[in-house]
Amino acid sequence: MRRSTLYLAYLVLSLAALAGLAVHAAIARQAAAAWLQRNAALARQYRLTDLSLFTEARYTRNPSMADLNTAFQDYPFSFEHFPSGSLVPVPATVRKIGR
Repeated sequence: MRRSTLYLAYLVLSLAALAGLAVHAAIARQAAAAWLQRNAALARQYRLTDLSLFTEARYTRNPSMADLNTAFQDYPFSFEHFPSGSLVPVPATVRKIGR
C-alpha cells in the first residue's frame, strides 16, 4: 500500500471524526439549553456576579474582585502559597500602582 493512500485514509478518518464531534456538540448544546437557562435564571435571582476560577486562595477566586495586597501576605517578594497564583497574572491596577 502506498504512503499517499494511507495518508488519505487517515485524513478521511480524521475529518469524519471531526464532523462527528461537531454534530455531537450541536446535539449536546441543544440538550443543555434548558439547563443553561435555569442556571442563568438562578444567577439573576441570587444576583451572582462572576465566575469563580479557583477555590484555593481568595485572591485567585475572582481576579476582578481581589484584594490588592492579599497576594503578598507575608511580604511583596514572598513565594506563592498556591499553585493557581502562578496562573493568574497580576491585575493591571496593581501594576499601575507600582509605577
